[in-house]
Amino acid sequence: MSSRADGERDVSRARYKVVKKAAKKTIAVAKSLAYDRLYRRLGTKEGEKDVFKLARARERRTRDLDVMRCIKDENGKELFEGAEIKERWQRYFSDLLHGVGMEDSRSKEQEGGERSVDQRLCRRISKNEIKEAMRKMPKGKVEGRD
Repeated sequence: MSSRADGERDVSRARYKVVKKAAKKTIAVAKSLAYDRLYRRLGTKEGEKDVFKLARARERRTRDLDVMRCIKDENGKELFEGAEIKERWQRYFSDLLHGVGMEDSRSKEQEGGERSVDQRLCRRISKNEIKEAMRKMPKGKVEGRD
């Protein structure tokens, strides 16, 4: 019985390989025709516009912000629009840089008996320092190791 099953398996495998090879050929031909049409179109005036569309689409895909679909604001409301998300991040980093809400955490640390940070050693980050760091960053990349 096992020899019959092995024979059927071999026949099925051979059929599978033939069908797979035919599918690969069909896909290769279709792909080639599509690229030929694309290259012919790129030679026209409308094709120049298509080149810029492709470049913009590729650039949008490389942005990190495209990954972010939604975030929550201060009140827990979900934000879906790109502009709203951007504004929320701006407020968040502005508050972070200006120390908003830090007074509460400092007083909690001191009350809890944890080691507190010497405020004389900490200084505010200036706008010029931020601008200089941003200028040094490559476009669309983060400074430092991954």
